[in-house]
Amino acid sequence: MRVRLGILIAAGCLACGCVEREITFSSEPQGALVIVSDKEIGRTPVTMPFTWYGDYEIIYRLEGHRTIKTHANINPPWYEYPPIDLLSYIAPWTYHDRRYLHYRMTKLTSPTDKELIKRAEILEKRNLETIKR
Repeated sequence: MRVRLGILIAAGCLACGCVEREITFSSEPQGALVIVSDKEIGRTPVTMPFTWYGDYEIIYRLEGHRTIKTHANINPPWYEYPPIDLLSYIAPWTYHDRRYLHYRMTKLTSPTDKELIKRAEILEKRNLETIKR
């Protein structure tokens, strides 16, 4: 009887407790393509499960808007540090670690014809100066 009770308790501890980790990406305006560490996730708003804490490279792309390329350092919560993390895995409940990353995208503005001509003239002068030297 004691052996069965011990097995049931051990099985219950192993079956219980886990940590669910998610990052939700959103943008203004919605619909931006999200790429996390060279893996395409989807269009905002989108939620991604993750396993590891640490630094993630994040890229937001949307036609007609400036591309955002940034890093997000996802630090673990207090219950994920040793030795407390062992207790969080055998606890009879599930921990939910949800992170939210929101970015506001800016529209691209096309330069006027005058601005383009001015840039071309400046580049031409720089180019000719290096040849004359």
